[in-house]
Amino acid sequence: MNQKRSLAPARIRLHAEQALSRAAGAPLLGGNTADLLIDAAAHFDAWLAAIRGARHRVLLENYIIRDDDVGRAFRDALIECAERGVFVAVVYDWLGCKGQSRDSFWTPLRAAGGQVRAFNPPQFGRPLGWISRDHRKLLVVDGVHGFLSGVCISQKWLGDPAHGVAPWRDTGVALRGPAVAELENAFAESWASIGLPLPALPSPMADPIAGAVTLRVIATQPATAGMYRLDQLIAAMARKTLWLTDAYFVGVAPYMQALAAAARDGVDVRLLVPGSSDIPVVAGMSRSGYRPLLKAGIRVFEWNGSMLHAKTAVSDGQWARVGSSNLNLASWVSNREIDVAVEDVDFARRMAEQYERDLGHATEIVLAPHRGRRADHIQRQPGGARRPQRMGGSSGRAAAGALRLANTFGAALTDRRVLGDTTTSPLVIGTLVLAAFAVVAIVWPAIIGWPLGLLSAWFALNLGAHAWRLRQRFLRRQAEYDDTDQSS
Repeated sequence: MNQKRSLAPARIRLHAEQALSRAAGAPLLGGNTADLLIDAAAHFDAWLAAIRGARHRVLLENYIIRDDDVGRAFRDALIECAERGVFVAVVYDWLGCKGQSRDSFWTPLRAAGGQVRAFNPPQFGRPLGWISRDHRKLLVVDGVHGFLSGVCISQKWLGDPAHGVAPWRDTGVALRGPAVAELENAFAESWASIGLPLPALPSPMADPIAGAVTLRVIATQPATAGMYRLDQLIAAMARKTLWLTDAYFVGVAPYMQALAAAARDGVDVRLLVPGSSDIPVVAGMSRSGYRPLLKAGIRVFEWNGSMLHAKTAVSDGQWARVGSSNLNLASWVSNREIDVAVEDVDFARRMAEQYERDLGHATEIVLAPHRGRRADHIQRQPGGARRPQRMGGSSGRAAAGALRLANTFGAALTDRRVLGDTTTSPLVIGTLVLAAFAVVAIVWPAIIGWPLGLLSAWFALNLGAHAWRLRQRFLRRQAEYDDTDQSS
């Protein structure tokens, strides 16, 4: 009987490992080292050092590579590699680099022997193909050094000290061990999706067993949703803590429900998001989703710095995730992303410590009481404050005014900001935009009609071209089948 009881935890761990592997579509790999990289300066130093020390190959895949001091430093380091015979391959996202750098930026590297490809430029016959983007931030050197992150290659991540703009807050990881081969495979798949596949790459020179860290490399491709399934499963499995950091959080209902269910079961669920975003519309969408999270007992914090761009999670002091995936549909379903899910107590501890340091630079969001009805209340621990009773007449109005004043002072003293009505602003903006559109359509219909007509014509041409290509492909396959049938 005792032996059976001792085997039960082992079976549970095996089943959990199997569930995580199936959800992520990635096996658990042992024998790795994983070092945290905090903010862009640490990233750029480590990346450039690895590139400058390359002996065989450098594989770089990044959403944005900007034509500025940082981008040119990386390009020059890659040129130096190519000139001394190192194989250099670069993938950048066409839309991500639009307005950041031009194709001519890469002319010196191509002249030195490096290879550069743009992911998913506009193509005739694919009118909606531009939706899928390569959002990865990935670097592999010599099959030995692997890096993945949320950091793009841009001066913007370093801030602007001359104008008092702090560096962006971002997180990445440096890997060694068997996981690096998975990063190379992810790059090779992206490379082959654009053109001819990579040539055969020699095996790494280093010992494949580099450390004792076990992890999964989740290389998301469009429509695979491996990271979404894993995020859902972790929310369901968390027992004590689940601390999330996200740059562009737009929660979908199933994931919001999973987080709320965890919080109601007593899990300490926290969400850290930017206070000010480089994409303001996304920040507005994030704030519109605060209320159901707060009502469920989830604590929400807004970063007080220039921009919070990290995408991380840490749970139960045992599991952590770092990478390029945001908690929104674009990352989960549409984009190419790269993340690492680490199952290591020491790594999770370092992630939790960093999270607590980050909260020291953040403001907590709390619900605001509503006049004339019971105030929204979040119970964070047993024995919390009771709901205030409704009061009427002038005494109620006076109490409401005093409560608002107390909230204002309380927010200043406790570094908490009261959450007011988060849904009114988007509705007002939507109303104004639709009203303006209606006025223009009625008074000047040609202004609306001509763009719609041109857009319809564009889609018609693209859909027709796509249908013609599919038909030609079918006819070629049919002809090949007939030839094979006749020869047999």
